[in-house]
Amino acid sequence: VHLVESGGGSVQTGGSLRLSCAASGYTCRWYSMGWFRQAPGKEPEGVAAVSDGTAAYADSVKGRFTISKDNANNTLYLQMNNLKPEDTAMYYCAARLCASWYRAPTLRSAEYTYWGQGTQVTVSS
Repeated sequence: VHLVESGGGSVQTGGSLRLSCAASGYTCRWYSMGWFRQAPGKEPEGVAAVSDGTAAYADSVKGRFTISKDNANNTLYLQMNNLKPEDTAMYYCAARLCASWYRAPTLRSAEYTYWGQGTQVTVSS
């Protein structure tokens, strides 16, 4: 499994970005993937997760971020609107091991086995 993120960049407060995660070799009937972020000097934070179409979000991004997965292209997305300076971080895509049953989406990083290299998001005020 190989996860490659793209779409990061620098925007001003209130701007938008869409992150993409190309997931090669990840072909699960019951997929479960997520986005995490880590700012300098801070603990990693689960941002959003999706399992077979059901999504979960951190309170800090609810109403502003939307996670989705294009199964045809095997790509995970994170649409980020109304960005704030506190959203500045390295963003990582992650995937859980394939399973034979549905699992609810989770923001616990320990549940994820595969990780991308990250893409930087910087929001200036």
